[in-house]
Amino acid sequence: MNPAASRPYMPGYGIVGPREGSGLLPWSWAQQRLTESHDYWVATTWPDGRPHVMPVWAVWDGDALWFSSSLRARKARNLLRDPRCTITTDNPLEPVVVEGRADLLPAGLQREYFLDRMNTKYETSYSIDFVDPATNAVFRVVPKWAFGLVEADFQGSPTRWQFG
Repeated sequence: MNPAASRPYMPGYGIVGPREGSGLLPWSWAQQRLTESHDYWVATTWPDGRPHVMPVWAVWDGDALWFSSSLRARKARNLLRDPRCTITTDNPLEPVVVEGRADLLPAGLQREYFLDRMNTKYETSYSIDFVDPATNAVFRVVPKWAFGLVEADFQGSPTRWQFG
């Protein structure tokens, strides 16, 4: 995963050019925050277009964010209807925002991989029943683009990454 970085166009915010300020943030900076975030906010849309945002636990594997949800939860129903979503990390002083498509994972090794990573990260011991495809969805979101900034360098740090 080697995204192209650029300075976002944000008129009225005093954002400096790509050669000014502290420079563009490296993708490794964003990956560290995606890995270390404890909670993530998932934004989806209701069938009538209203926004819907909910917190989740998730894991970053270097290429994608993985999270689970009850199939009956609004976020899962929204994503099964329209898989486009935005996910943010939990630190408002150094946020990373990822936009992508939430792919529903079938039963099998991918769900076991997610469960193992989640149990390790959150020091839990959920069994495979936790990701039973009859009752729970496991989603994998590969970024189409991402955005990050450091609040202490608000004008010089904003960086957008484009993928593929």
